[in-house]
Amino acid sequence: MHRKLQGTLVKSSLAGGEHYSAYVPHPLPPVPAIDMAAIADLLEKANLAIGELNGVAEYAPDPDIINYMYVRKEAVLSSQIEGTQSTLDDLLRFEAGGAIGTPVDDVAEVSSYVAALIHGLTRLDGGFPMSLRLIREIHKILLTNARGMNKTPGEFRTSQNWIGGTRPTTARFVPAPPDKVADLMGVLEKFMHAEDKIPLLVKTALIHQQFETIHPFLDGNGRTGRLLITLYLCDCGFLKSPFLYLSLFFKQHRDLYYDKLNEIRTTGDWEDWLNFFLEGVAETAADAKNTLLKIRKMFADDEAKVAGIGNARKSAQAVFAEFKKKPLLSITEITKRTKVSKPTAISAVRRLTDLGIVRNVSEKKWGQIYAYDGYTKLLTPGEE
Repeated sequence: MHRKLQGTLVKSSLAGGEHYSAYVPHPLPPVPAIDMAAIADLLEKANLAIGELNGVAEYAPDPDIINYMYVRKEAVLSSQIEGTQSTLDDLLRFEAGGAIGTPVDDVAEVSSYVAALIHGLTRLDGGFPMSLRLIREIHKILLTNARGMNKTPGEFRTSQNWIGGTRPTTARFVPAPPDKVADLMGVLEKFMHAEDKIPLLVKTALIHQQFETIHPFLDGNGRTGRLLITLYLCDCGFLKSPFLYLSLFFKQHRDLYYDKLNEIRTTGDWEDWLNFFLEGVAETAADAKNTLLKIRKMFADDEAKVAGIGNARKSAQAVFAEFKKKPLLSITEITKRTKVSKPTAISAVRRLTDLGIVRNVSEKKWGQIYAYDGYTKLLTPGEE
C-alpha cells in the first residue's frame, strides 16, 4: 500500500549557505493501518518458524553453551555489514590469544559487539526493562575499542549526521535534526511498551525501521538497531532463547535491505518492508532450528566416540566438555578450565585429535591452540 510521505522535511542549512532537508518521521504505528491481509502469509510462516525454533531450543544441549557461539556469529555478521573483515575464526583466535588474519582493529570491534549483546541479554535476564537507558548502555559498549569511539558513545547525537555523500547537501538520506532526537526516541520507547493488537513480529519490524530512520547516534546505528531486534523479541518472551539473528539475511540482501528501509520514508509502503522482514525471520529461524538439530547430533556422536576410549575417557570427557563451551582453546586455558595437569590435558587433547574431534590449528610451536572444527563450521555458512 502506498501512503504519503511518512515524515516531515525540515529545512536546514550549512554555514556556507547550502540548504538541505532533514527527515522527521511520523510516530508509529503507520496511518492508514497496516494491511494485514497483504502480509498474512509471511506472518504465519514467520510465526510458525519461530515456534519450531523455540521448540528445538527448549531441548538443545545446554542453550547457554550454544548461545556463546551464536552471539559471536551474530557479532561477526553484523559487523561485516558495516565493513569489517573479521571472521568467526579470527574472533575466536583473538579471544584465545592466537594469531588472526585481519587487522586487530576489526576483530576488536567485533569483540565489542559481543560484549554489547551479552550486556543487553544479561540486563534483560535480570529484569531490567527494554528502555532508552539500556539502548545507550549497549551503544556505549558497542563503540568501545571500535570505529566511532570518539563519537560520543552512549549518548544521543547533538549534531547532524547523514547517510551517503560527503555532507548533508549531497547525502542519500538526512535523519532528523539533533534537537528532535530525544523526543523521537521517547515516543519510540512508548510505542515499544504500548499495549496494542499489532502482531509482535510486525511491531518489531516497525521499531527497527523507525530506529534506523531516527539514526539517534553519530555512529553504530546499524549494529545497535540489529541488536534491538533480538533483544526486543527476548524481552517480550516471544523468543525463548536468543538464537534468532537477522544479520546473515540482511548481509545476503544488503542493498535490498537498505533500499527497503529508505523507500518506506517516501512511499509509505510498510507492507513491502514487512514482507521482506518476515521472510528474513522465517528463513533465519528455520536455519537456526536446523543448525541446533545438527549441533545436538554432532555433540551426541562425539560424546559417544569419547565414551568408547576406555580408562582415559574421564579426562577426555572433561576436556571435550570445555571445547563445547568454547571451541578454540590453548593447552594453558584447558588446564585452567578443567583443573587437570598439563600432561593430562595434552594427553586428553591428543585422544580427541586421534578421534577427529579437534585439530591443532597453532601457527607457532609454543602456545598450542586446538579447534573443535565441526562445531565452528556449522555456524559459518554465508560468513565469507
